[in-house]
Amino acid sequence: MGFYQLNQDDSCIFSGATEEDSFFVEKGLFLEQKDSKIAFDLVLLQENSLVGLSAPTNFSFQVLGAISEQESETKKEEKKEIIEYVVESGENISSIAQKFNISKETIIWANNLNPKSSLKVGQKLIILPVSGILHYVKSGETLSQIAKIYQASYSEIVSFNELTNENDIRAGDMLIVPNGKKPNITFGNTNQKSQIPQSAQLPQIPLADSYFICPITPPCKITQGLHWNNAVDFSNGKCGSPIYAAAQGQILKVKYGYNYGAGNYLTILHPNNVITFYGHLQTILVKEGDVVSQGQIVALMGGKPGMSESGISTGCHLHFGVQGAENPFAK
Repeated sequence: MGFYQLNQDDSCIFSGATEEDSFFVEKGLFLEQKDSKIAFDLVLLQENSLVGLSAPTNFSFQVLGAISEQESETKKEEKKEIIEYVVESGENISSIAQKFNISKETIIWANNLNPKSSLKVGQKLIILPVSGILHYVKSGETLSQIAKIYQASYSEIVSFNELTNENDIRAGDMLIVPNGKKPNITFGNTNQKSQIPQSAQLPQIPLADSYFICPITPPCKITQGLHWNNAVDFSNGKCGSPIYAAAQGQILKVKYGYNYGAGNYLTILHPNNVITFYGHLQTILVKEGDVVSQGQIVALMGGKPGMSESGISTGCHLHFGVQGAENPFAK
């Protein structure tokens, strides 16, 4: 998954796939076509199929109104984006919290800091789109339990994460808990972690170096090193190329849509209880409950420039995350 890194002057730097993969250039917080004079009548799909495109030559006020409404909806969706922010000179937790209109505690909790932590220039921080907590769901947890742990509203969790009921969450899911409060923490206590309920922690399982294979077709190039969600970005520069299961396991979740910028994604639960995350997918070829073998094709690479069903990206790549263990590709 690529990320927008916002600087103090509101300029925007994208980390992830290469600029060459994109038909767009970045203008502040927006994407702009490199050459507005170029019109595409045909698009080559996966190098073997052509799809014709056409655009209306006349616009009515109704059409323009509909476009405006779509843009408004996109802006609303942007507010749900989890981003990586690069600390600038002179900034502190309070000033960054004010910049993003979230609480200081939200930044502290998401980044394992304490109120007295000093920030360094160039340090990367996870910024949530709303004040609250980022929670990783464990096996057997319910939304009611999660709401109780963080003294949060059940209905707010459901609404913000666009859930329908208790059965809509799976182990390994990331949930944003609006207005949630970190439980039972005394800052400065060296045994601080032990005071957090077990349900709020992710176990760290040791992995053999050969446990995972590269999940994309060679060249297996890492375009962004370790970033939030314990993930790296892979790309071979080929949209629609196969994505492979990094190890044997069962498809835990398949989800379509924007999903905080991750786009279409799937997760795999492996026999050792480690979960792998595959984001920015063009097409998903498996369904929840399927058992897959190592090297089996589970999806096709997405991440077209701009904001789409593949999330926010400047080029096709795979966001590969590991939950419950170190990401071996970050070494």
